[in-house]
Amino acid sequence: MAVVIRLRRMGAKKKPFFRLVAADSRRPTDGRFLETLGTYNPTLKPAAVNLNEERIGYWLAVGAKPSDTVKALFKHTGLTQKLAFKKAGKDVSDIVLKGKIKEATRAKKGGKKAKKEEAPKPEEKKAE
Repeated sequence: MAVVIRLRRMGAKKKPFFRLVAADSRRPTDGRFLETLGTYNPTLKPAAVNLNEERIGYWLAVGAKPSDTVKALFKHTGLTQKLAFKKAGKDVSDIVLKGKIKEATRAKKGGKKAKKEEAPKPEEKKAE
């Protein structure tokens, strides 16, 4: 049995909500699954991602393959990096997953702008 970690669409029409599930790859997307591993709500601003790291690590260890979308979610939240550190035997206690994808992206962009604003302007240097 080939297990895949994928998104299962829930929610109402025009209001999607996804559950991250481990399922047999031969089952339909909305069909039977083995275990719920987390949630993803793209309608919130910023999008909310809740993951059960322990169980995801277990399923990946026993050979489950994440779908492309799930791989991207793992990468954005930092779970891929955390699992790689665990596999290498490094300390992962200080790594915290980002629960909000878009907020993390904005923080990166804002950090660059903040650095540019802090640099003194040439006119201010002449005045000193």
